[in-house]
Amino acid sequence: MAGHSKFANIMHRKGAQDKKRAQMFTKLAREIQAAVKLGGADPESNPRLYRAIAAARAQSMPKDNIQRAVDRGSGAGGENLEEIRYEGFGPGGVGVIVECLSDNRNRTAGEVRAAFAKNSGNMGESNSVSFAWKKLGEVRYPLAAASEDAMLEAAIEAGADDCVVEDEQHVITCEMSALAGVAQALGKTFGDPMSAKFVWRTDIAVPVEGDNAETLMKLLDQLDDLDDVQDVYSNEDISEAELQRLSA
Repeated sequence: MAGHSKFANIMHRKGAQDKKRAQMFTKLAREIQAAVKLGGADPESNPRLYRAIAAARAQSMPKDNIQRAVDRGSGAGGENLEEIRYEGFGPGGVGVIVECLSDNRNRTAGEVRAAFAKNSGNMGESNSVSFAWKKLGEVRYPLAAASEDAMLEAAIEAGADDCVVEDEQHVITCEMSALAGVAQALGKTFGDPMSAKFVWRTDIAVPVEGDNAETLMKLLDQLDDLDDVQDVYSNEDISEAELQRLSA
């Protein structure tokens, strides 16, 4: 399936993961805060919070930062964050889904719209892209966590539907309703995952190259840089040769 989380697939973009570490911590903290506000501060009874804290630990987010995010979510003074999804099309007709947590819908919409406009894309109506996609549960572990056979066997026993190697990671997918159970079962064997969350996937991949590919990467990077954006999904099909050219 095509369609990936921007954070999980940007290794080719000139070391962007290292440069965006502080920004990643901010986004993880906002997800923890939102999870607490929606389901309480106990990760054992709040699957979304369990996943958010596991993801934060996997990224070596300091314990104090995690606790502050939990406290903000529990307190009256925390941001009132709203989940918003935007959809649109990038260069070459590539579908793009942008998931946000925002305390100001108008600001977020304006920033997302501007990113599309500046990079030869356009915003679409609700479901203009996602109608052809499916939302799944996804758990990711580094390749070093286990052999492919061991991870596949554990994933099947945990109730997952698929387990593949992608971007030097084990990628386990399952139905949304099974995510909490799969993540917890795998966690007992392999420890905290790199991520465990809902993702968008599609069987439709759009080939893109040349100027369109370069502009698309700029669009995805600009969207990802926005403070209110949590995840960006896209269904481009770019060849390895083209990726190497863009990374040069």
